[in-house]
Amino acid sequence: MAKYLIQAGYTAEGAKGLLKEGGTGRRRAVDEAVASVGGSVEAMYYAYGDDDLVIIVDFPDTISMAAVSLMVKASGALHTRATPLLTVEETDEAARRQVAFRPPEA
Repeated sequence: MAKYLIQAGYTAEGAKGLLKEGGTGRRRAVDEAVASVGGSVEAMYYAYGDDDLVIIVDFPDTISMAAVSLMVKASGALHTRATPLLTVEETDEAARRQVAFRPPEA
């Protein structure tokens, strides 16, 4: 599974929907959208400041993440950004890989 950190801010229309449905109603909608492509929601929190919503999700692949992202963005209710998350073990594996790289002017 591919894990992502989703940070989102509601548009005015999205905030109206949140006020109407409440946090529980929107959590249900997020769970349904993510599950519809084989994913799961690990955690979901509301916040204030630059982000109104922070979610950690697991998707079976990057295409599933992209599909949900496109549908959410097309709704116009949220502005989102997604950050892929790596486990400690995945980071260890990445650190062990040999990469052919030459810095500029070296």
